[in-house]
Amino acid sequence: MTMTVPTPVPGSESSGSTTTTERPAPATGSDMPRAVTVLVFLRDRGIFLLWGLLIVVFAFWASPYFFTIDNATLVANAAALTALFAAGVGLGIMTGVLDLSLPGTAAIASCVCGWLLTHGYPTWLGLAAGLACGVVVGVFNGLIALRGFNPIIVTIGTLSVLSGLAAVVAGGYTFPGLTQLEFMGTHRYLSFGTFSGIPAPVFIVAAVFVVGTVFLTRTRDGLRLMAVGGNAEAVRRAGIKSSRYTVLGFVISGLLASLGGLVTTAVVTEASPSASPAIIFSALTAVALAGVALTGGRGSLPRVLVGALILATISNGLTIRGIQPYWATVATGALLLGSLMFERVLQTSVSNRLMATANLSVHEKKG
Repeated sequence: MTMTVPTPVPGSESSGSTTTTERPAPATGSDMPRAVTVLVFLRDRGIFLLWGLLIVVFAFWASPYFFTIDNATLVANAAALTALFAAGVGLGIMTGVLDLSLPGTAAIASCVCGWLLTHGYPTWLGLAAGLACGVVVGVFNGLIALRGFNPIIVTIGTLSVLSGLAAVVAGGYTFPGLTQLEFMGTHRYLSFGTFSGIPAPVFIVAAVFVVGTVFLTRTRDGLRLMAVGGNAEAVRRAGIKSSRYTVLGFVISGLLASLGGLVTTAVVTEASPSASPAIIFSALTAVALAGVALTGGRGSLPRVLVGALILATISNGLTIRGIQPYWATVATGALLLGSLMFERVLQTSVSNRLMATANLSVHEKKG
C-alpha cells in the first residue's frame, strides 16, 4: 500500500507548481509479510506455546501423577507466591522501575503484621499495616530515585535497611502460629467430591493479575505508566508529570511485595524477618522468561504469570520423576538463557524482514 505525498519541484517555488512522488506507507497488519507475522506471534505468544509443550512432555514423562487436577492445583499454588513477586518486579520494570528491595519489603510487612496479630490486634489491622509498609517503602524509594540516584543502588540499600528493621520488629525471632491468616493461606475453596479445592493464594493471584492487566491496558494512568517506562523525557515534554508516575511505579511494586510477604506468612502461618534473595531471583527469572524488556515500556502481565507457572511446572515435574531439586534450578537457568537468545534472534529477524520488505517496495515503485 502506498500514499501519495506532494513534493515541491526544485526551482519552481515561484510558480507554485508541484509534482508528486509516492512513498511507502507504514505496513499494516494485512500488509505485513506472513513470515514477519509468524515471527511476531512467536515473540509475543511463544511463552504460552512453551508452557503447553512442557505440560505435554511432563504429562507423558511423569505419567500418571502429573496430569491430574490435584497436581495442577499444587503447581498453581507453588507458582502463586512467585507470581506475586514477579508481578511487582515485572510491573516495575515495565514502568521504568527496577526494585530489588522486594524481599526486604516482604519481610517487614510480614513482621509488622505478625507483631500486631500476636499482640491481640484484629486481623484486618495487621493486614492493612503490612500493606501500608509496602506503600511507604515505595514512596521512599521513588522520592530518593527522583533525586538522580541509581534506582538499583537505592533499592539494594533499602533492602539492607528493611532486613534489619524486620529483625528489630521480630526481636531476632519469628512470630509462629498465625492461624488468623488461614483464610488467605492454607484454606481451600471450591471443593467438590474427592477434589480438595483450590488454594486461597491462587484466587489472590488471579485477582491481582486481572486488576493489574486492566489497569495497565485500559486506564489512563496505566497507559501513562507504560509510556513513562518507555521514554520518560518524551512524556515530560508532552506536559505530563513523569516523576509522579515514577513514584507510582515504586509504590505498586512495593505494595505487591508486601502482599507477597503477607501471603507467604499466611501459607506457613509464621512471620519471619528473613529476606530471602531467592525471592528476587525467581521473580526476575519469571519476568525474563515473559520477555519483559528491561528498558521498560513493553511487557505483559499475563506473560509474567505464565513465566511463574513455567518455573513451578518444571520443579513439579522433576520432583515427580524423583530428580533432585537443584536440577530444576539448572533447567530454569538454561531455559532463561535460551529464551533470551531466542528473543534476540526473533527481534533481529523481524527488524531485518521489515527493512527488506520496505526496501523492496521502494525499488518496485521506482522500477
